[in-house]
Amino acid sequence: MNTKYSILLIEDEQTISDFICTTLKTQNYKVTTSTNGTDGLSLIASQCPDIILLDLGLPDMDGLEIIDKVRGWNNTPIIVISARTEEDDKVYALDHGADDYITKPFGTHELLTRIRSAIRYCNHMNTIALENTCPYQAKNLFIDFDKHLVTLNNEIIHLTQIEFNIVELLAKNAGKVLTYNYIITHIWGPDEIENNRILRVNMAHIRRKLERDPAKPEYIFTEVGIGYRML
Repeated sequence: MNTKYSILLIEDEQTISDFICTTLKTQNYKVTTSTNGTDGLSLIASQCPDIILLDLGLPDMDGLEIIDKVRGWNNTPIIVISARTEEDDKVYALDHGADDYITKPFGTHELLTRIRSAIRYCNHMNTIALENTCPYQAKNLFIDFDKHLVTLNNEIIHLTQIEFNIVELLAKNAGKVLTYNYIITHIWGPDEIENNRILRVNMAHIRRKLERDPAKPEYIFTEVGIGYRML
């Protein structure tokens, strides 16, 4: 199994969480855990996991609410793991954006099979999307979305995942002004909509890496009071 796949487990029962973590790590998955919905949503935005395993019965909010929030801005596969066996719960979760539903108790074989299936589907959809995605080039800046590669003057620029996501969003909408709220919602989710500082900080880091003089940008321009535009 390829270690590049990361999984976020949102589960408040420690015994179940430990069991799932042990199972996944033996298959070389990278696992991050959260015991509540609030922290889980933050981790989805900050770590961009490949798969989300979600319990519905969390202490601070219902898992169904998390599905609704995530699907407003993110398409990461969500596999529900729940003790709820009622058909209505399963139908609601799947109708509102969950990709799969596993009822507790479950075995390791079933869990791993469902995860592999979600990864195959995700890879298939990514392949389709990439077939329609051309690299971005402006002056001496080149961005290969497929390879997550950014070069400036033929030198590789090392961006964090969040920084790359911001640059990718702007580059794919080159020439358009994207509002602060639009960028924040797509990168961090709607819960951070009032937090412009998080965007400003990341944008300052990006400009230091991409611009010869951040005060006189060549690639990413600020539309004062509105948002950003990429050349």
